[in-house]
Amino acid sequence: MTTAIKPNSKPTIGLASKLVNSILAIGPLASLAKHQARKMMIERAEGMGVPWRKIVAELQAEDLDTELVQVQNSNLKYPKYYLTSFHAYESGNLSWEAATEVEVAAYAVHSRIWKGANAQGDAMLRQSYHDVLNQQIAIQPDQIHNILDVGCSVGMSTFALAQAYPEAKITGLDLSPYFLAIANYQTRHKHPEWRDRFTWQHAAAEATGLADNSFDLASIFLVYHELPKTAAREILKEMHRVVRPGGYLTIMDMNPNSEIYAKMPPYILTLLKSTEPYLDQYFSLDMAHEFEAAGFERPTITCNSPRHRTIVARSLKQ
Repeated sequence: MTTAIKPNSKPTIGLASKLVNSILAIGPLASLAKHQARKMMIERAEGMGVPWRKIVAELQAEDLDTELVQVQNSNLKYPKYYLTSFHAYESGNLSWEAATEVEVAAYAVHSRIWKGANAQGDAMLRQSYHDVLNQQIAIQPDQIHNILDVGCSVGMSTFALAQAYPEAKITGLDLSPYFLAIANYQTRHKHPEWRDRFTWQHAAAEATGLADNSFDLASIFLVYHELPKTAAREILKEMHRVVRPGGYLTIMDMNPNSEIYAKMPPYILTLLKSTEPYLDQYFSLDMAHEFEAAGFERPTITCNSPRHRTIVARSLKQ
């Protein structure tokens, strides 16, 4: 079930969150929290029948360096905000360890969104997002021909878009060449029938290098909570440039207004924030205002899970 949210709902940073910030400012405690967060994810995945260690070992045994060469832009200069620790990896998203664990981590993280979902929680979350898009995008799926998947990671969101929009060519864009290498590998091994539909772009979302007005839809799935405010705003401006007039920008991410986060036990909140360095900045961002400031219509904001929201808006251009 989906629920509309008032676009002007603006969260604030609570006392518990500020306390957690003070704990994480102490280096050894931050490192311990990251270690515990990662350990918890692995144990959760293994406990519900997802063989985390086996899947990762098999991926890492492949010739991934060859995949990397095919997708990497060696001239790319990474924005400073990206060169930090994400998801308990000290080198952030720029490592094979992070890239080979994305999929199994998604199964673990999303397993408890709905009671009893377990490993199917990730697929259910993605479907809930596409259900909202089907309801709110005033373009038939077979009339959407060019899609930009921003922060596509290892291609899970790209593959979901390919299924939902069967006539579309999709550009998967990400700052991590390691993620893109896994996406390229998985395309050939899991979805060879779609290989000609995908283009992988190693670039920053705020400076894509893509042509003006070239996409019917830009989709950003679980990326915004990993951005500082400055980058979040610049990406909206860039999306307005590359999405055609009347085209759509959609964002699915954590819902700052969810009671799940407001009532989260301090220990769990500490683990969460230890892996998400920009979470407070995302939670305090007024997305409805930012969409309009970037040139989009006032968005609809819809709960698509107990802890996530989907934002949908058309591009307004003269």
